[in-house]
Amino acid sequence: MYDIIIVGMGISGITAAIYAKRSNKNILLIDKGMPGGLLNNIDLISNYPGLKDIKGPDFAEKLLDQIKSMNISYVLEEVVSLDLQKEDKLVKTTNNEYKAKKIILAMGRKPKFLGLDNEKDLLGRGISTCAMCDAYFYKDKEIAVVGTGNSALQEALYLSNIAKKIYLINRRDGFRGEEMLVEQIKHNPKIDIIYNANIKKYIEKNQKLEAIILDNGNSLNVAGVFIYIGYRPATEIVDKSILDENGYIIVNENLETPLENVYAIGDIIKKDVYQLVTATSDGARVIYNMH
Repeated sequence: MYDIIIVGMGISGITAAIYAKRSNKNILLIDKGMPGGLLNNIDLISNYPGLKDIKGPDFAEKLLDQIKSMNISYVLEEVVSLDLQKEDKLVKTTNNEYKAKKIILAMGRKPKFLGLDNEKDLLGRGISTCAMCDAYFYKDKEIAVVGTGNSALQEALYLSNIAKKIYLINRRDGFRGEEMLVEQIKHNPKIDIIYNANIKKYIEKNQKLEAIILDNGNSLNVAGVFIYIGYRPATEIVDKSILDENGYIIVNENLETPLENVYAIGDIIKKDVYQLVTATSDGARVIYNMH
């Protein structure tokens, strides 16, 4: 029996673990993937205080090193179900069952997709949501990036170092990203911006992406499409009674859910700003609020 189980090893979950360990709690971190969460998908982080221009995977590695140096227990297993109604909380993974007095949910968010017919079939065969993971499959090829926010702009700039040409498909007539990034995009000779357009259809050949058709009637021969149109909360295994209409976990000002001794932090809750610093803040606050 643990004092606290934290489900999710993004920056918010890891911060909570650090603060809990320093409070002498018996804790367990659980995540199915690489520690650091979406940090592992980010090329460069330039807005985290004290860490100037650090690569996402390097930041994730620093966090993992800190966990290990503090002897914080963690397992890399997929959580398949949660029983949070009883006094002793139960977390079932593909390998084991774990019990705790308190649970912190920190599973973060997942990328959204366009929802086209053959989209999921083409994942890894021309469609991606991770430039860091897949960029070199498209070296010296023409590709498309979809999105208007910081993620789309940052990844387009990163991909411009590898791909031959990038079509940045902007579903609006402006950008939601930071002006500094927008200016870099506009002055990059490898990036063509296509405004007020959506991908209508994927054309595949031999089970790989060959081209895309836009709703303005144009077609583009591209080997890859990188999608950055936002995120949705990873709450598939969470009791629907504590979710809002968009799937985010409902919490009060103390980060408590409607279920006793169940907390939620980071990108899995609804808030105004989704940034590393706000996720870190959640991780610290939730432990202090337990005292």
